[in-house]
Amino acid sequence: MQNDATTKEPQYELLFRVKEKHGITRLGLMVNESWNQDPKRTLFTLSRYKFVSRMLQGRKNVLEVGCADAFGTRIVQQATEKVTAVDFDPLFIADVNERMDPHWQFEARIHDMLEGGPVPGDFDAVYALDVLEHMQPSQEDLFLKNLVGSITAEGVAVVGMPSLESQTYASPQSKAGHVNCKTGLDLKSTMERYFHSVFIFSMNDEVVHTGFYPMAHYILALCAHPKTGA
Repeated sequence: MQNDATTKEPQYELLFRVKEKHGITRLGLMVNESWNQDPKRTLFTLSRYKFVSRMLQGRKNVLEVGCADAFGTRIVQQATEKVTAVDFDPLFIADVNERMDPHWQFEARIHDMLEGGPVPGDFDAVYALDVLEHMQPSQEDLFLKNLVGSITAEGVAVVGMPSLESQTYASPQSKAGHVNCKTGLDLKSTMERYFHSVFIFSMNDEVVHTGFYPMAHYILALCAHPKTGA
């Protein structure tokens, strides 16, 4: 329906044209919870996606593992040529596809990294935010092998997770699923089993930096040069 309203400043007429083209965007299942329960946490989550988008800028075929509602996926999509998002929970994938904007189309599908093996697709980059800490230590090697097995020999990876030190302040809901949090040095040594080059970043709130790992609430590993046969 055409909007007949006229804004006081003409440049804001664009807002109504975008509304006519895209409608009003619905929040995903996960971001809806954070926006209503703790709005600032939504900012922190989206900032992690922005970091990924900068690190993977220009990549041609990117895989997101553990996308949940994939609300932040568009930020990475904006900086890369193609994104495929997978999650093992059918309810999340159904939510993603139900809200899919045809002007920001990407593939979202069900895939269990533990049972389904590597994701086929010749990806030149992969990222997993807030996923590794949900893997039981006994599952970690299989998960990471399948993660690395999903990318090409020239592929790169970004893995992000809450730091072990942050768990003192985590909510009961978060702690229930966090069975494998790590220190910054632990994450580095873990990822070095699968990549020749691993760089660790600290994150507090929405700020990414290279500060003292034990004071970071969140840690990110940027990984390059996959090891063959790891």
